[in-house]
Amino acid sequence: MTIERRALVVRGGWAGHEPVKATELFIPYLRERGFAVQVADSPAPYADAGLMARTDLVVQCVTMATIAPEEVAGLVAAVAAGTGLAGWHGGIADSYRASADYLQLVGGQFAAHAARCGPAERTGDQSDNYVRHRITLTPAAAGHPVTAGLADFDLDTEQYWVLTDDLNDVLATTTTAVRPWAPWQRPVTAPAVWTRQWGRGRVFVATPGHTVEVLEEPTVRTIVERGLLWASR
Repeated sequence: MTIERRALVVRGGWAGHEPVKATELFIPYLRERGFAVQVADSPAPYADAGLMARTDLVVQCVTMATIAPEEVAGLVAAVAAGTGLAGWHGGIADSYRASADYLQLVGGQFAAHAARCGPAERTGDQSDNYVRHRITLTPAAAGHPVTAGLADFDLDTEQYWVLTDDLNDVLATTTTAVRPWAPWQRPVTAPAVWTRQWGRGRVFVATPGHTVEVLEEPTVRTIVERGLLWASR
């Protein structure tokens, strides 16, 4: 008898990242690969130890927002015990800013996305932060299931500058250029795709994914789909 794997999709937070539309891109993919999918609109299920023990993969798409101590403790414990955690962009790398335990689990935190033009030229629209940039695969990417066979690629969207640590296995990076109006004086390279082992669990993060259109870009979508499968128990 085939036993289904179980995925928990947690979505919400800032509406600009279209958490429902974005996750709906990948729910059919998971079901086609044998996952029973449960959807939640808050991190409340993380506090349910029984549910989390039965969950093989958490797909999180919650930008900013808050998380209760018992919820983050449940998520951390579940991942350490073998539940996978995966996500993209602000849905995983800009979640629960006030929780140090969550930030340590994920291994990277959004810090900024540099504007494409000087202050006097900005309109206040999200597109002020859309810049043409390259996602550069690392040497480790060639042999990793998430990125094998892929090549460097360019995007015109938000470019995440993230704060991170060296427990991550970095599969791709992106370099934020110097801007004449900005306070940094040299290019800054940050991870764009990484994996992380936490106890018996796996964590996958891709920073591209600001809009559904970015997630539909073929290489981004391939990386996310592979990352979901890689992270799963």
